Amino acid sequence: MLGEHIVMSHENLSKTLSKVPEVTLLFWIIKVAATTLGETAGDALSMSLNLGYVISTAIFAVIFAVFVGLQIKAKKYNSFFYWATIIATTTLGTTIADFVDRTLGVGYAGGSLILLILLGLSLFIWYLSCGTISVKSIQSAKSEAFYWLTIMFSQTLGTALGDWTADTQGLGYTSAALIFGTLLLVLAICYFYTKISRTLLFWLAFVLTRPLGAVLGDFLDKPVAHGGLELSRFSASFVLLAFIVICLMVFKPKAAQTSH
Repeated sequence: MLGEHIVMSHENLSKTLSKVPEVTLLFWIIKVAATTLGETAGDALSMSLNLGYVISTAIFAVIFAVFVGLQIKAKKYNSFFYWATIIATTTLGTTIADFVDRTLGVGYAGGSLILLILLGLSLFIWYLSCGTISVKSIQSAKSEAFYWLTIMFSQTLGTALGDWTADTQGLGYTSAALIFGTLLLVLAICYFYTKISRTLLFWLAFVLTRPLGAVLGDFLDKPVAHGGLELSRFSASFVLLAFIVICLMVFKPKAAQTSH
């Protein structure tokens, strides 16, 4: 009986882990591309189409809910479902962050603080409910919902941090990108040369890739006078989406075999 229980537990864990990709260099490259796409696509709806933050957020919230539902119902890892859901979280995060920062009038610093608290609460409640915030805790629809909610908050916080660094602090998009890129390099060094919790490092890196993508997205589509390239948001979004699809089709990222 004990042997059967161990085998069944191992099979259940494998099924759970197979719903997320391996965390490799390819994972982080696609993640940065997806967060950059989230910035350009989010701005395309709210600014280029003049839909505003509220309507754009409502549209992206519906898309987010649909893809999270598909991801939760999926029996195993599907790279297109997974990354479509990631893109949905980052586009939604863009418009939510802009709404909090600008429409509510709390500013980038205030918005970042609010979103940091929400992210912390999400992780804390997830931990209380499941005893862990690693991927191996995703053994039910509830825990997987926590996973995607936490990712959405991390994407939203990252957007606010990117805007706060580049705009409020006056560092510009390239300097801000260099800062966040350096911080990610520090986390990579910690991963390879320290015993710091891999789960902690994963979530820190997950958050930091978002402001990197945010400032890269702004660099692509903001006016030249403001330090950007003033490219079409729609064209930039299409190129980024094509890049992600090509990466998924050519490299075929595999499902994770260990928790992160």
